Amino acid sequence: MMLPTDPTKKISFTRCIKEGDLVIVYERHDCMKAVKVCQNSAFQNRFGAFKHSDWIGKPFGSMVFSNKGGFVYLLAPTPELWTLVLSHRTQILYIADISFVIMYLELVPGCLVLESGTGSGSLTTSLARAVAPTGHVYTFDFHEQRAASAREDFERTGVSSFVTVGVRDIQGQGFPDEFSGLADSIFLDLPQPWLAIPSAKKMLKQDGILCSFSPCIEQVQRSCESLRLNFTDIRTFEILLRTYEIRQWRADCGQGTGGGSAGSIRHKRKQHLIEGSGEQENPNNSIVMARPNGEARGHTGYLTFARLKCLS
Repeated sequence: MMLPTDPTKKISFTRCIKEGDLVIVYERHDCMKAVKVCQNSAFQNRFGAFKHSDWIGKPFGSMVFSNKGGFVYLLAPTPELWTLVLSHRTQILYIADISFVIMYLELVPGCLVLESGTGSGSLTTSLARAVAPTGHVYTFDFHEQRAASAREDFERTGVSSFVTVGVRDIQGQGFPDEFSGLADSIFLDLPQPWLAIPSAKKMLKQDGILCSFSPCIEQVQRSCESLRLNFTDIRTFEILLRTYEIRQWRADCGQGTGGGSAGSIRHKRKQHLIEGSGEQENPNNSIVMARPNGEARGHTGYLTFARLKCLS
């Protein structure tokens, strides 16, 4: 990942790929895979076989070719891409929610963040990049195996220096007392977040910010009741992202007849573009069209933000 740490340990777009690195093999925007580079291994897909030995020494972002002439791109595992390829041990937060959380928690390098509900580590990875190089994320999950898997993922993606994973039931036990009054921000992804709010209040610095993610509005209502005691500026958001598909179509033009004008488009048929092939489309015979994606992701959850009241 592009983090300002020890140059021998970080992954960046300026460093060349070496054996043992984690790369994102990009076929198209909806088809990517995380692969660990091994000298004697090969990656196979519909475009052919790609030898890992051909990848070593190339910079991130390179296009590499298979034995059949197809190609893929080798990308660095940024938090945005990692969110799209990670193993789902739990339901995860996606880019729209993550970016909103980071902005409204006012995260900058040097912040100390507490998170409860590590899950698959999607948000944690982005939190780590936001607070690096001098900040730290302490994340907790009650499930020991999930926590262990998350640690392994943070090692693979290069953020382990900025993340500490703990096994703890935050709803029942609260956050460790050692963080009392030290946290700049807290994120809760719990089934009953109102149970953790009293502990979160003790952990936050004055004017610190808390965010709670809940899929159901009833959870939001109960959390807000608890927040009103010691927090202000309580706001809830639902992020709905609408994506568009961009398609290239071939336009067959001919002379107009009857009421038609000369050169008007009489017929259009979809031009199937095969990514990974060497085919080129004549730009003079095609047009680009955009339309809303019919399978766009809908409701994911509600984000509730609150700021700790300052002592008078």
